[in-house]
Formats: sequence, C-alpha cells, structure tokens
Amino acid sequence: MYQEDQSFNLRFSLEAKFPDEYEGDDDERAWLEQWEAQLKPDIVKSIFKTLEQYPEWAARFRNRGMAATDEIEIVLEKSYSDPSLN
Repeated sequence: MYQEDQSFNLRFSLEAKFPDEYEGDDDERAWLEQWEAQLKPDIVKSIFKTLEQYPEWAARFRNRGMAATDEIEIVLEKSYSDPSLN
C-alpha cells in the first residue's frame, strides 16, 4: 500500500511567574498540576470533538515512548480505500 504523510506540531510551553520574594516550590507546582488535571484534558477533548465533524478523517492517539506528560501525538488518517469516506 502506498502511503504519504506530513507532520504538524502544536507546542505548548508552560510558564509560571512569581514575585521576586518567592522562594520556590512554595506552591508545590500547583500550576503544573492544574495543567495536567484540567487544561490539557479539556484541550485534547476539544480537539477530538472538532475532529468528529470530519468523519472522513480517523483520529487516534499514538505513543512513541514519551510520557503523556511530555507529549501527546494524535494521528489523523484519511483512507482512500473506502470511496464513501472521500
């Protein structure tokens, strides 16, 4: 089977800024916990909800050995094998 591919990256760089008198780790990285527990899952759900509007594209996760805290890869596949999906 012949296959073509292309990559597109959407990268989030997280930053938390504190006042000068902050000693570090006082918040126990609560900002990062909020990202992992709330923001990131909501963003991923939103992406998949949007992709559902395009049934000719199949979306799935792919794990390339990186921790989900560091990377989430979503594979979109458009198959031309089924003419009803084109």
